[in-house]
Amino acid sequence: MKLLVVEDHHDLREAMIEMLADEFEVDGACDGDEGLFLAQQNIYDAIILDVMLPGIDGFSIVRRLREDGIETPVLFLTARDSLEDRVKGLDFGGDDYLVKPFQSPELKARLRALLRRSGALTTKQTIRYRGIELFGKEKGVVVDGQPLKLTSKQYELLEYLVHNQGVILTKEQIFDRIWGFDSDTTIAIVEVFVHQLRKKLEPFGYHADIQTVRGIGYMLVREQE
Repeated sequence: MKLLVVEDHHDLREAMIEMLADEFEVDGACDGDEGLFLAQQNIYDAIILDVMLPGIDGFSIVRRLREDGIETPVLFLTARDSLEDRVKGLDFGGDDYLVKPFQSPELKARLRALLRRSGALTTKQTIRYRGIELFGKEKGVVVDGQPLKLTSKQYELLEYLVHNQGVILTKEQIFDRIWGFDSDTTIAIVEVFVHQLRKKLEPFGYHADIQTVRGIGYMLVREQE
């Protein structure tokens, strides 16, 4: 799973990224403009968002995301503990609120709860699509009761498709999610890995569920019988 941390305080941002890196892949942004740009790519499972930021503030970022139809869960961070601020953040579309200073266990607990509510994380970190089961901690895959061996990137691609089943994902979204903005490879790698994943799923009959949306990208949806 992939998170975005938007926090202008360098040491705090890096500390959060470090503490979360053992469970998640984490990107960071140091101001509101960069945070909004990254969040609009819609490739994250959750966003940890400071309220007071240089440029666009956290409340405005969430409002813009919700207006764009992006429902990525947001955990607000703030140094202000007023009821008015908490209500304002939730009304703008935030999902939870954490007051600074905070302890690492509370941040992780609130984040896991937020991910469970959104469906991105189950208590067993297992997600399913038809006869396919993905086990998040081990990055293991079982298809119709049989283990399926995938590379790390193949697993991440399948996981991203399963999390977004029925949703069209652009090639750009897939590339940014799996390989990242600063990758040395090109977007053509997406087609290669989709082809590889289809070949792995073909013996089980699930390959056709990864449908090509011409000129846009891909969507995981059950083939019409």
